[in-house]
Amino acid sequence: MNKKIFISTGEVSGDLHGSFLSRALFDEARKRSINLEIFGIGGEKMKNEGVQIIQDTTSISAIGIWEALPLIIPMMKVENKFYKFIKKYRPNCLILIDYMGPNIKIGTKLKRSRNNIPIYYYIAPQEWAWRVGNNSTTNLIKFSDKIFAIFKKEASFYKRRGGNVYWVGHPMIDLTKKLPSKKDSRIILELRQSQNILLLMPASRPQELRYVLPTFLKTAKKLQLKYPNLVVYIPSCRSVFDKRFREGLKKYEIKGKVISQQNDSELMPYIYSLTKLALCKSGTVNMELALYGIPQIVGYRVSRVTAFIAKKILNFKVRFISPVNLLVKKLLIPEFVQKNFNERKIFYKACRLLDMPSEKAKIKKGYSLLKKELGEKGVVERAAKEIINSII
Repeated sequence: MNKKIFISTGEVSGDLHGSFLSRALFDEARKRSINLEIFGIGGEKMKNEGVQIIQDTTSISAIGIWEALPLIIPMMKVENKFYKFIKKYRPNCLILIDYMGPNIKIGTKLKRSRNNIPIYYYIAPQEWAWRVGNNSTTNLIKFSDKIFAIFKKEASFYKRRGGNVYWVGHPMIDLTKKLPSKKDSRIILELRQSQNILLLMPASRPQELRYVLPTFLKTAKKLQLKYPNLVVYIPSCRSVFDKRFREGLKKYEIKGKVISQQNDSELMPYIYSLTKLALCKSGTVNMELALYGIPQIVGYRVSRVTAFIAKKILNFKVRFISPVNLLVKKLLIPEFVQKNFNERKIFYKACRLLDMPSEKAKIKKGYSLLKKELGEKGVVERAAKEIINSII
């Protein structure tokens, strides 16, 4: 039996989740003696799992209206290539992962064309957490034949609005494994007994190199002056960022290392084991750090133009920017956004977390509540099984 699946995603996190799902889909297909081909728009991680990538979209991503303007023409070219491919090869189903703007557009247009290709949304936009304008939602329910929800709140949100929803749980649950000992980690990373890690995770999009990275580097410099035994590590989720990260460490005279994309999967467990504090942007990484019990501070900034349009014209509203805080419904991990995103404020909060065990204990207690919201292990396997069932 021959079957074809197409996966549409973008950005680094979408490529990561697409790779996990692809691996599970191939495994499930083999169990049933199905000859499965998976095509997609995504990135290197999906390609490494055997997906035939027709266009790399990890570099075509931005948050914000102003920031997205230079990407309009490249994205239109990707969409045209996608529609031609779909028309020619007609996959048995289309899976949309995250990548809200392009995927909403693709899903809507494909459903209008009445070509009867089932459309599944996996890792949907977090509409249960934010609102734009008059509280209207995207057209996701209208074009999605099934929504694979990763959050309980997401599942109930779309069910109440008439969506066909299957709550699978959060895929990060599957990735969390026991960390190596601190002793072993120090040997592997060649750190002394007194040294610990200040982890920086500032960017997966080009715009974040400009708006987020410098502030985190300035904060790291101040923290390293106060705590000389802190060594800065920056995992690079994209090889094209390596140079900018290294230049940043050199510019601010920070003692630290950039971990290249090729080495991050091997070294991250050792790095997490020795991390005292993480400074990171908002996103999937917040969930991963929480599941490993690592204290974190979240920060983000977009251009003034984007911030103005979002607030004054689109009436965009969101209580928190981190999915961790959104799920526990309180400011569990500190957030610094736009005007509040500066090294002085972040430094002050970081010192409290490093010096006061009670502050750290509060966060870790909140993390334990969070885990109950994320479901049971076997998330991608459940999603893959359901998808394969639907196309045979």
